[in-house]
Amino acid sequence: MMMNSSPTPGQADDLSWMRRALALAQTVMYSTAPNPRVGCVIVRDGRVLGEGATQPPGGPHAEVCALRDAQARGESVAGATVYVTLEPCSHFGRTPPCVDALLAAAPARVVVAIGDPNPLVNGKGLARLREAGIAVTTGICREEALALNAGFISRMSRGLPWTWLKMAASLDGRSALHNGLSQWITGPEARADGHRWRARSCVVLTGIGTVLKDDPQLTVRSVETPRQPRRAVVDGRFEIPEDARLFDGGEVIVFTARADAAKQARLEARNVRVVALPAEMPDRVDLPAMMRWFAAQQFNEVHVEAGAGLSGALVAAGCIDELLIYMAPMLLGDAAGVVKLPMLERLDAAPRYEFIEAERVAADLRLRARVPEHWRGLLRRVELPAAGTP
Repeated sequence: MMMNSSPTPGQADDLSWMRRALALAQTVMYSTAPNPRVGCVIVRDGRVLGEGATQPPGGPHAEVCALRDAQARGESVAGATVYVTLEPCSHFGRTPPCVDALLAAAPARVVVAIGDPNPLVNGKGLARLREAGIAVTTGICREEALALNAGFISRMSRGLPWTWLKMAASLDGRSALHNGLSQWITGPEARADGHRWRARSCVVLTGIGTVLKDDPQLTVRSVETPRQPRRAVVDGRFEIPEDARLFDGGEVIVFTARADAAKQARLEARNVRVVALPAEMPDRVDLPAMMRWFAAQQFNEVHVEAGAGLSGALVAAGCIDELLIYMAPMLLGDAAGVVKLPMLERLDAAPRYEFIEAERVAADLRLRARVPEHWRGLLRRVELPAAGTP
């Protein structure tokens, strides 16, 4: 049932401060993986005492950064309210538990956007806060917080990364002329926007067809980033040229179904990781197994830029969670499509998505659509007990 009432002043404050914490988390979009992107703001009487965001792996988490910021300002946070976009950790990893630092600081209240399904956390930190008499409120800006960390939540709860398929298409859904010409369907602004999505991912994935046709670099070049995502190629027959531009010194992962020990040794000497994942069909890579491999290697988000064949195979295998489509205001007519799928006999057999965004990017349009069941599954996994006090 729709609620038409406006939020109370206290609820409005919670929304405002949590959105500030989310904005802080946005500032570390490209640097925290495999850890989540988290922001934290500490407030008393409408005034910020300290704030911070999670640092690169091995560095302090958002809560500790905010507490240190408050200390540097000469502020005590005892009795204050802490806003944090993800449940505080309660275990020793590269750093001590954030919940210990919060307990020592003795705030009156902690407001959390989403839970952390990591089995080492998963409500334990909030239980300790409540046991200490600290009021806990949960679920503020839940969907926005999940969107920042869908990959981390997916890896922790499903054993899979969150994977989006990026496509550039004409209004009639075509990606290239039949002679292969495709540069450029979209404008420079849309291409730069696509690089932001590359930058936030842990790995950029393509297929051997794209490597043989375009010899791409798959690096982030249009935006500043403190680290380049890994690059990966699905190459069932192990045909990848050893002089491909991908092999520039950065780590590249090649998934194959064929063994060639000599070629593998030469590539591994050039920082290439060869992973054999044969499927039941000859010369095909087991795509679901590849996604499980990514998660086991702590890859949170996978950005796919591939031809119609691999794109269609990933969709058909259920490996795609989200579509990222850049649509140009042109018609290409009888030309190559963006996704190659088996012919359907019934409309109810078509893969279904839910539009979540439509935004102009200069002359082009960016569309985003999710598999609704995948998203709802993540929302269930970040639910925490209802707002309240101990």
